[in-house]
Amino acid sequence: MGELLVVDGANVVGSVPDGWWRDRRGAAERLRDRLVAYAERTGAEVVLVVEGAARGVESVPGVRVESAAGSGDDHIVELVARLGRPCTVVTADRELRGRVMELGASTVGPRSVRGDG
Repeated sequence: MGELLVVDGANVVGSVPDGWWRDRRGAAERLRDRLVAYAERTGAEVVLVVEGAARGVESVPGVRVESAAGSGDDHIVELVARLGRPCTVVTADRELRGRVMELGASTVGPRSVRGDG
């Protein structure tokens, strides 16, 4: 079993001003598809958390997608708390980083998975 990566979809999508706001669901699907390649390359187990207009993006082999009923950040914290194993949360959100680090998770920034630099 490889590394477990929990991805803050809204934060990673929003980290590059590429027009994502015009099609939030499409942007989340493109991120999901990039994460498949990341999972294949690294052997990581990937969970992508989406919220708002991106809710309902489907899981695909290599990336499990979870739709947050409310706040994506709160969903990520709850997920990390119930996982019961080490994980890494991908986000640039300082408050979220602090919350998950208190639960024992490590954190990395969006560039680690975006594949664009």
